[in-house]
Amino acid sequence: MKTAIFAGGKGSRLIEETRVRPKPLVEIANRPILWHIMQHYSTYGHHDFVLALGYMGDLIKQYISDLCQHDGNLRVDFAKRELFGEPEYRNSAIDTQMPPWTVDLIDTGTETMTGGRLARLQPYLGNDTFMLTYGDGVSNVDLDALLAFHKSHGKLATITMVRPLTTFGHLQVREDGLVEGFMEKPEVATDWINGGFFVLEPEVFDAVASVNGDDIMWEEGPLPKLMELGELMAYRHSGFWYCMDHLADKRRLEEMWKSGNRPWATWEEKNGSRDDVSGQNGDRHRLGIGRGAHPGDWVRYKSL
Repeated sequence: MKTAIFAGGKGSRLIEETRVRPKPLVEIANRPILWHIMQHYSTYGHHDFVLALGYMGDLIKQYISDLCQHDGNLRVDFAKRELFGEPEYRNSAIDTQMPPWTVDLIDTGTETMTGGRLARLQPYLGNDTFMLTYGDGVSNVDLDALLAFHKSHGKLATITMVRPLTTFGHLQVREDGLVEGFMEKPEVATDWINGGFFVLEPEVFDAVASVNGDDIMWEEGPLPKLMELGELMAYRHSGFWYCMDHLADKRRLEEMWKSGNRPWATWEEKNGSRDDVSGQNGDRHRLGIGRGAHPGDWVRYKSL
């Protein structure tokens, strides 16, 4: 099963980093967040990726090609003028970092919006069920359970809903304005939002064609259309999820990694290199179609 990843946005909210690199290459623990995302999928046996490139897409191409050729051990045969790895060599740390990926790197246009980017990937995704996610969010979502849920309902699309970590205090206020309660920086927000990690049937492209285009966001046209058609189901993930939207988000993920509290590193758990599994629990509330934990931004967050 193939996994499509939006990796073409300009990342203007993270301008401190994205002046010189595309957002998916912004690093957490000396590895691009794109690597973390792909490692999570690979942990569940999903190694075939289709990346929708745009802004500074050439740097993502360079990173993927360099990762394939130069990470781990390398043998250079000067007589034959060849570069190749050492297949006989085994190292658990290197093996973990070098999964058997195949990656299609597709130019989808610098100014194309996410709806148009996905449409341009159609020829590379085949005629089977596929997954889709964003190139800036990490999670420990159980992809096996997500796929099982998708297969159980028979609809065209499944969206994963999450309750994001938050750094803002919450107020409880009566209609007349009287403050009745205050919670200082709760761990998770009260609303469920779109966390990405979609599962889609190939018929999705025809279903949303009338409301999609290069200037349309995936969250603005296609997702609401699928909802109107009764073809959009939501999988509730109550574990860890975090979107690297601002510099403070990058710093928080870095701090979590250094402290050992990195629940999105599912590949470490699988290989037995860690025994501390943490996550955030949630309960049922409202789903949001937009994305991110910054209320007021329609594209990134919108509650139904």
